Order: sequence, then structure tokens, then C-alpha cells
Amino acid sequence: MRLATWNVNSLRSRIGRVEAFCERHEVDVLALQETKAREEQLPLMGLQAMGFEIAVAGVNQWNGVALLSRVGLDDVQVGFEGMPGWGEPEAPEARAIGATCGGVRVWSLYVPNGRKPGDPHYVYKLAWLERLREAARPWLDGPAALVGDWNIAPQDDDVFDVAAYANSTHITPPEREAFHGFVDDGWTDVVRPHTPGPGVYTYWDYYRQRFERNRGMRIDFVLGSPALAARVDAAFVDRDERAGTGASDHAPVVVDLVDDAA
Repeated sequence: MRLATWNVNSLRSRIGRVEAFCERHEVDVLALQETKAREEQLPLMGLQAMGFEIAVAGVNQWNGVALLSRVGLDDVQVGFEGMPGWGEPEAPEARAIGATCGGVRVWSLYVPNGRKPGDPHYVYKLAWLERLREAARPWLDGPAALVGDWNIAPQDDDVFDVAAYANSTHITPPEREAFHGFVDDGWTDVVRPHTPGPGVYTYWDYYRQRFERNRGMRIDFVLGSPALAARVDAAFVDRDERAGTGASDHAPVVVDLVDDAA
């Protein structure tokens, strides 16, 4: 089974790229983030014609997550238990959707950005991660994957210049501790062994040719439970998808899983 995750930065704007990516790489399951639309606003017929079942959680132009699967899409759940909300009045955002695909419990996650240290959104980000960690512990008992845009660079070589982010989110100790808490619980970053850094990134800001200069960050991850990690055969970052006209500012991350019996 080939599993991929991609912060697409508007599915309506990049539907052609998503369809071509799925066809080119023969993707079985695709988790998307920042779809930025309600389900009825999305042009999904082409993907459905390719054999994908689709589950979407989206509200207007903000956030939004989705799961696409050609190997089954069962027990869909929007949001995880205890997921914090945001706004006035406080309400859950479209940042998490889970389903069982080909026997694997897959969660597409768009972790809050945090904006800046000390901001209420930063506090929300840490609370969101804490609740996700609590909700995810029972999922470790079977094949499961927490995938998506984590908005955290957990190691220094996951960012082109640590000093450039010294007063920013994504690399602060509390964020990194939150990420490593998942690893402490038993989740494994299954992509890093196949894509060692430094210089391997998944996100490049549109600002000042950062992609062309490879001034990026690694913030998109696939964390696997022990049962899933044991099945990972290969993984890569499709850097080419960040190039060209109309690209997202993120590149897809792809993982190949062998069958249980292999």
C-alpha cells in the first residue's frame, strides 16, 4: 500500500496537480491538509473516477483536511476525542479526520501554526497536541499512522537556519517536546531513515525564492505505530511537486507499506 500526505494549500486551486500526483505515483491513500473549502465546494469527480473514496472536513476557506482511499474508507471520524476548539465562541476547527484504509487507521492532521510564542494560538497549539497525544495512545495497539503538517521542526537540521527562527514558532522547546512526546509513547518517524538530512525539507515559503535556494523546513511527517513502522519498505519526499507554476508551498511525503504477511 502506498500512503502519502500533502498540505495542498487549497485543493480547488491544485486539483489538477493532486490528480496527476496520484496517477503518477499510483497512490492508494492520500491525506490532505489545508483543503480550504467545504465538501460541496470541492471538484472531486475526477478523483472519484480514479477509484478514490473521499472523506472531507472543511469550513469555507480556512484549514480543512481530507482522506482519499482506493483501499477502503471505513469508520470515518471527524476530530479526535477531546480536541480543543478555537475562536469566539470556541469551536472545533477542521484539523483532523481519521478513517481505516486497507486495515490501517490513518489520521490526516493539520496542527495549529501557533503564530508566535506566547500568543493565544501558541497556547492552543500546545493544548491541541497534548489532547492528540492522549487520544492517540490506544491507536498504538494496531497499525496506525498520524500523518500531515505538524508545524514543528523537531531537529535543528530540519530548518535551513535555526537562528532565523530564534523568535518564532516551530522550533521552540515546548513544541519540540510535544512532538517528541509522541515518539516517547511509541510512535516512529518512518520517513526520516529513508530521507536523512540535513537539507531534506517538506516546506518552503514563497518568500524570496526560498525553494530555489533550498531554504526550507521539514514539518510534514508520517508517524507510525509499531505495527505500521514494521511494514515500511520505502519513503520519499516528492520535492518536484514544489516546483513549477501553481505549486503548493509543501511537498508530498510518500510511504510504501508491505503486506502484513511479507
